[in-house]
Parts: sequence; C-alpha cells; structure tokens
Amino acid sequence: MRKLKNSELDRLTVDDFKDAEKTPIIIVLDNIRSLNNIGSVFRTSDAFLIEKIYLCGITATPPHKDIHKTALGSTDTVDWEYIENTMDLVEKLKADGVKICAIEQAENATMLNDFEVEKNTTYALVFGNEVKGVSQKVVSESDVVVEIPQFGTKHSLNISVSCGVVVWDIFSKLRR
Repeated sequence: MRKLKNSELDRLTVDDFKDAEKTPIIIVLDNIRSLNNIGSVFRTSDAFLIEKIYLCGITATPPHKDIHKTALGSTDTVDWEYIENTMDLVEKLKADGVKICAIEQAENATMLNDFEVEKNTTYALVFGNEVKGVSQKVVSESDVVVEIPQFGTKHSLNISVSCGVVVWDIFSKLRR
C-alpha cells in the first residue's frame, strides 16, 4: 500500500467548496479560549462541508496567526460570523427552525451513539469553554444535550477533539 500525495487527493478548490452543497450542521463556539482549538474546528468544518461557524463571546476571530496555524486556510472556505452573545444566537437559530444541540455532560443527556438525526433538519452544535463548558443558560435552552460517552479517568475531551468526534458521527448518520 502506498501513501497518496496531496496532489492525488482530489480535493475541492476554494470556489468549488463555496458552491458545494453543505452538510446541515452549524457549529457554535461558546467562549472558546484557545486559538489553536478554534483553528482546528475550522479545519474539521472544512473537511465535512459544515454550513457555518459562529464564534461567540471571548472566542477569537480570524485573521490571527494562531488560528491560521491549525486552520491551514480553512478560515477562507468555511463561512463564519462573530456574534457577541451566544444566547441571542441560540434564540435566533431556534426561531429559524434549527435544532440546538449542546455538547455537554448533563442530567438526562442523550449519549452520542444513541442520538438519532432527522433528515431535512439543520443542527447547531454548541461547544463550550475549555474549563466551564457550555453555559447553563444555553444548555437550558437547547433542544437536546448530547454527551460523548467516555470510559477512562478524565472528565472531558479537548473541544477540538469533541468537535471532530461529534461532527463525524452526525455527518455519517446524515449520509446513511
């Protein structure tokens, strides 16, 4: 077996990406501190043709060298917008018929492996601060709280890892 060269991967151009049909997933970053995490979320969002990223609260915005370091140009492909107040955004998205999914550990959370996606539904996946998680107000307003099952000694995953796990799971369920 031979590794493929980048030139053999048949990736979209930036213009083709902009014109491509997007996956009905919106990412909401609720007060993310790490610029590297933000860049990684952009890169994951590019990989799975995510509709849009909303950067909220203290979450930094492009252009920034530390975001660019991990985003590797995906800030130029994935649509994004800064909204100061996460709750204002959640209320707007809900009014637009988007299903709000807080990715968090909470009472009565739905485990990711048990989460069933609905066709013709757009999902907003809310990922929270590296220390405090998704704010309680947002959790309370969410249509569903989705938890990633974990079996080791640590209490959580890095936000960029969580994003990759959840986006891949929902993406694959939507494609079935």
